[in-house]
Amino acid sequence: MKKFNYLDLDGHIIHTFLTILEHSSVSLAAEKLDITQSAVSHTLAKLRQILGDPLFVRSGQGLTPTETALSLKGPVLQVLDSLQGLTNKRFFDPKTELMQFTIAANDMQRDLIFPQLLRETKEEGISIELEFMPSGQPSVTWIRDARCQLAVTPLPPDAPDIFQKPLITGEMVCYYDNEMRDPPNSLEEYYNTEHLVVRFRQGRSSLVNLTGIDKSKMPRPVVTVSNFNSIPPFIKGTRLIATQMNFMQLRTLKELNSAPLPFDNDPVSLYMVWHERSANDPSHIWLRGRIEKIANEIPYKMNALDSP
Repeated sequence: MKKFNYLDLDGHIIHTFLTILEHSSVSLAAEKLDITQSAVSHTLAKLRQILGDPLFVRSGQGLTPTETALSLKGPVLQVLDSLQGLTNKRFFDPKTELMQFTIAANDMQRDLIFPQLLRETKEEGISIELEFMPSGQPSVTWIRDARCQLAVTPLPPDAPDIFQKPLITGEMVCYYDNEMRDPPNSLEEYYNTEHLVVRFRQGRSSLVNLTGIDKSKMPRPVVTVSNFNSIPPFIKGTRLIATQMNFMQLRTLKELNSAPLPFDNDPVSLYMVWHERSANDPSHIWLRGRIEKIANEIPYKMNALDSP
């Protein structure tokens, strides 16, 4: 049998290992990498021989990593970062590269920015693949472990190796159906109104962005949903209200009526968040620049919306 040593390792093998580790499945890793299952299995067998460890063992319908596999995650990410660093100064032309990005963004941030980005890049002949994961409140671990390359969120995680940049600042407003009710015109009426809230899988409510109220006086929500696109069907035809960012008038909540809140509330900013490993990569710099350009256009679209 052929013997392997560490010189047989390459970036493709390491990337395959990380993908299997992330998905706990050879078939899902193959789908993610767009290669055959047999190719993933062959790479895994080769890596097992090089490292002298099974790395993954069968557990139910998936794979469970061994202690060796878990201990390798950090060093392997560092190796990939180093390999990527070798090409950071490469010539970059977005029209000649296929760029793939995994982005953590809830449906509001996703729909606000990325459909326009995709339309523009297609018109320019640029090949880009976008995969989205719901962010709730993005964690440092997601970004540090490269589960996503970028996050767009009003609640950026804080760590020395995590970079953040404000994209746009807006206001929280009240959404309602004007055929069913008027918006609350006092804080007391706001407290006594039936509310719909968005609660993400980490348990955080969208009302975390409210600073001008006593949250202990808020009634239990009549409806709790897990994403912003679920809001209109519940608001339409009812007296419920939802308190969300004014940007949603452009897309996600455009079929609802909106009004200022009956109390003073701090502005809310959306941030772009990434790991230091991608700070100098030309494709990531390009992506962040395109996102920032689209975000800069949003206030003008809001002004046009408010114009008679």
